[in-house]
Amino acid sequence: MSTGPVRLVVATTVPVTAHALLHGQLRWLAGHGIDVHLVSSPGPLLDRTGEREGVGTHAIPMARELSPLADLVALGRWLRLLRRLRPQVVSYGTPKAGLLAGVAAAVLKVPRRVYVLRGLRYEGTRGVRRRLLRAIERLTCATAHVVVAVSPSLAATAVGAGVVRAGKVTVVGAGSSNGVDPVRFRPARPAERAAARAAAGIPADAPVVTFVGRLVPDKGLVCLDAAFARLRERLPDARLLLVGQPDDPADPALRRLRDRPGVHALGFLDEPVQRYAAADVLCLPTRREGFPNVVLEAAACRIPAVTTRATGAVDSVVDGQTGFVVPVDDPGALAEALERLCADPPLRARLGGNARRRALRDFPPERIWRGLLGAYGVSGGPVPGQGPAPDRAALGRAGAVPR
Repeated sequence: MSTGPVRLVVATTVPVTAHALLHGQLRWLAGHGIDVHLVSSPGPLLDRTGEREGVGTHAIPMARELSPLADLVALGRWLRLLRRLRPQVVSYGTPKAGLLAGVAAAVLKVPRRVYVLRGLRYEGTRGVRRRLLRAIERLTCATAHVVVAVSPSLAATAVGAGVVRAGKVTVVGAGSSNGVDPVRFRPARPAERAAARAAAGIPADAPVVTFVGRLVPDKGLVCLDAAFARLRERLPDARLLLVGQPDDPADPALRRLRDRPGVHALGFLDEPVQRYAAADVLCLPTRREGFPNVVLEAAACRIPAVTTRATGAVDSVVDGQTGFVVPVDDPGALAEALERLCADPPLRARLGGNARRRALRDFPPERIWRGLLGAYGVSGGPVPGQGPAPDRAALGRAGAVPR
């Protein structure tokens, strides 16, 4: 590499990914001698994220869905940008940015290419679309020197499916995209809890299940609807808070869930404490994940979670200790687990306490950030300096390949 600070390009398809999943990470990397540039689709959130992190930003329109003409145009823009920036390291995550940035960086022989695998989009699809998405994932992994999977089960699934070689994939620590900040995400104070419930029109003593995330089919909305209906039969005072935005507000399954008695749709809440202040239990009946950050956030807030055995999700909860893990698309098992927690405050408190202790012990953000430095082949201190050449031995510092 050339002398001077290592130049790193970080790519996501849409800016909301960087805004939500890279909070503090880019600023920390910049403070450790890295010249960081964030690339994503244009929008105010890209500018806001760059300002928050103190890094340069570059806008390249990228379609999330397959769009051959638009993708070719975006690839050309990627090639031009990388020729101009001449980075030593390119880190790319999310499917479309991963493909485009990975191909462009490989064509230009960028010295260090790191793919952050945040999930397997082909999971839950069938037929030709499944084969195509898996082939794209395999190509993206092939462009990288190292693939950082955000959870052990995700790494194991990708290796088992032939998407990536076992020797190329690694997991930083216990996984996750960014760890969890216990200062941003903390247990709500009694006054905050009371205010959040009053604002939503929820009685102070009602058991509250909270869902946080995109309101899309892959998050298990049909299962959630059926499970909550069963829960209300057993606990008529139970409430469900939906925190997040839908991709398709007209989706019949979402409309049916929203119209169910006891359901409160709050939309997106940017303030961390507001998302979880009213909650007794987090519910994530997801069908696929990379690593669900909302479970870590809730855990840091001392809230136990019920999630599924889906890839990625299974790593986020220690079954019976920090929450419960149930089969995918099993509303009966989901309702039973939710009832156990909603009806038993001492159990809820014990599992919530365990969850916070685990979050603080196993998922400190700086552990993830230092692991990424290792994956980038950079040994950085908190002062700018000369970046060493990529060192494959440094991959060992990023974490072990899961057994």
